[in-house]
Amino acid sequence: MPRGVSRLARPVLSTLVVAVLAGCANYAGIRSDRQMAQPGQYATTQSLPAEQGRWPAADWADQFGDAQLKALIAEALKDSPTLDKARARVAAAVAFSETANANTLPQVGAGYSWTRQRLTESTFIPPAFAGSWQSENKAFLGASYELDLWGKNREALRSAVSTVHASEAEAEQVRLTLTSAIARSYNELGRLYALLDIARDEVGQRTEVLRVARGRVKMGLDTEVELRTAEANLAAAQVSVSALEGNIQRTRYQLGALLGQGPDRGLAIARPTLGVRDEIHLPANLPADLVSRRPDIVAARWRVEATTHDIKVAKAEFYPDINLSAAIGLDAFGWGRFLRAASRTASAGPAIHLPIFDGGALRAQLKGRYAEFDFAVANYNDTLIQALTDVATQLADIRAVDAQLVNATRSDEAAQRALRLAMAQYQGGLTTQLTVLNAQTTALASSQVVTNLRMQRRDRQIALATALGGGYTETAQTAQTVETVAHTQQTAAAR
Repeated sequence: MPRGVSRLARPVLSTLVVAVLAGCANYAGIRSDRQMAQPGQYATTQSLPAEQGRWPAADWADQFGDAQLKALIAEALKDSPTLDKARARVAAAVAFSETANANTLPQVGAGYSWTRQRLTESTFIPPAFAGSWQSENKAFLGASYELDLWGKNREALRSAVSTVHASEAEAEQVRLTLTSAIARSYNELGRLYALLDIARDEVGQRTEVLRVARGRVKMGLDTEVELRTAEANLAAAQVSVSALEGNIQRTRYQLGALLGQGPDRGLAIARPTLGVRDEIHLPANLPADLVSRRPDIVAARWRVEATTHDIKVAKAEFYPDINLSAAIGLDAFGWGRFLRAASRTASAGPAIHLPIFDGGALRAQLKGRYAEFDFAVANYNDTLIQALTDVATQLADIRAVDAQLVNATRSDEAAQRALRLAMAQYQGGLTTQLTVLNAQTTALASSQVVTNLRMQRRDRQIALATALGGGYTETAQTAQTVETVAHTQQTAAAR
């Protein structure tokens, strides 16, 4: 090319390159202003008072002093299909992260092919081969590497690693939910046994009333009405016993399922011997530390982190991809010349792809990533609010049950004394059967109230331990402060 023409072509070429780049797909105007909430921005000082309690340990169920409960939880953690599903999801996330990591590394491959073909006589093939059948042998060793100038593959790897951490935290949440469900079902089994004791006592009391009624009828002190009433009341009490025995059977089956076993496993569970831990104190610095103590909050945070990197991947798609490739090998017709130096072949060079017009596909993809980011942030904020509310609710329930237990216990003691007096007077002929029945009804109800409140308090203790994370602590290798994650996602959203 003449020198003068070359001088004129260069600025024209530069102008064309700038024009092409200016017309390329871009992500102008696509962004998000969503931000992760901080624990301190929610009002919790009254509902979550500052106390000097401790966070629950991983063996929090031991506080109830029942060795069987501890053994059941260990069995469930070993054999539960629910946990197996969670572990499988973690394994899938790990495998995906390994694939993402492979995309950041050079790829090397080798191959061989043999082809039997008739060569055409109508092209550039020389007469010696044209129109003949030949066997072509090819062997090659090739390598390729994407320069990843814009960090697309690196961000994809970071997203995959964040997904692994999220899956691990979600598996811990499944574990915590399972252990909590076992403890609460076990406590329910204990409640049903306690109510069964009360119901059986009622059967004994009403059997005694029937015996006295029969004697009084014989002596002419009572009529057939009192006798039949005593019989009906005894039958009703026996119905209550049968109903409770059925509920105990059903709860045993539920426990067998939670253990990852068949229903017969539940039948082998002995009667619970749960104790009660009286003092309840919240741990210090609760709102701030809860974000690393609850696996569901940790998982939600890692999901935000993953979508942040996904946004960067989607943005990198707008820039050119540059791939380097090289290959060496042998290519020859027939076997005789295949391994000769003359059959050597080699190639090397870059490949560049630049999106110019894609009908808006890349912008739509980026909008989708931002939508996922907005959802992840909203899910994190909602999870944090629900966690704080959960802790406050369980604490309030425990305090309320404690207050109720004081009066309920006093009422039950008075009702039991009244029943004993009424029964003694009825046996001595000093009062009617109606008085005894009224006293029995009151005593039965008060005993049931006390029993239910005690079991409800223990159930709330279990729920509080769960609400505080059940002993979970984010490991040092995966821990990140909320501020760091928030800064990362805000920077990505602003770009």
